Amino acid sequence: MLERSRVACELAVEAGALIRKGAGSRSKVEYKSAVDPVTDFDRRAQALIVGGIRSAFPDDAIVAEEGDDHGRTEGSCWVIDPIDGTANFVHGLPHFAVSIAWMDGGRPMAAAVYDPSKDDLFHAERGGGAFLGSERLAVSAVAELGRALLVTGFPYDRRDHVDFYLRYFREFLLSAQDVRRYGSASLDLCYVAAGRFDGFWEWKLHPWDTAAGWLILEEAGGRVSDFDGAPYDAWLPRILATNGLVHDQAIEVLARLAAAAAMP
Repeated sequence: MLERSRVACELAVEAGALIRKGAGSRSKVEYKSAVDPVTDFDRRAQALIVGGIRSAFPDDAIVAEEGDDHGRTEGSCWVIDPIDGTANFVHGLPHFAVSIAWMDGGRPMAAAVYDPSKDDLFHAERGGGAFLGSERLAVSAVAELGRALLVTGFPYDRRDHVDFYLRYFREFLLSAQDVRRYGSASLDLCYVAAGRFDGFWEWKLHPWDTAAGWLILEEAGGRVSDFDGAPYDAWLPRILATNGLVHDQAIEVLARLAAAAAMP
């Protein structure tokens, strides 16, 4: 196992143990926007992770959700989401995760996503496969979009552009077997990697939301791209991630929608 992969896994589990204690606590909750909460546990978990990375790799760059520097980094860097699914965490809904990835040249090379509620550790390193604990992951074999179970999320500006985002939800609800919305992009991607979902799309995510799950899904045999099939860029606003078999069919749906309305 790569040293950075090992550190990512260890820090994800350690931070997960910390935040598990605070699930459902509504003390010290602030809002970065009308629907985007941040808690003291986000900050404490992030400090733990950053401290661990600084100790192991003092010269590595770090981009973290609750930090001040969210600029694009072309070289190697860590991307961290201390609690992906903070709204679930605040409400005591047991579906949130710690997401940690190390990227180089814009691509994730090592990744860990830890769900402390279920003690699920998803992890991967480039070229080495993807795992849930010690079990190797593989995407589903569903080949028809009409038989696919999809998952999505809505951006934090959804109150301002609700009709635009619901247009996408409606079209996939008509095109797929069904659609879910769980509230944690990193786990959504891992669930596609595990074959629990067949595809995922979302607008306006950030590298700390997607980098770890991106690598885990690709190493499980899936495909990740922009909505038009172009290579995925974690700093750009659109992600389509599938088992690969329904990817082109999903792109066709997205192309129809893109022709009808521009991104707000």
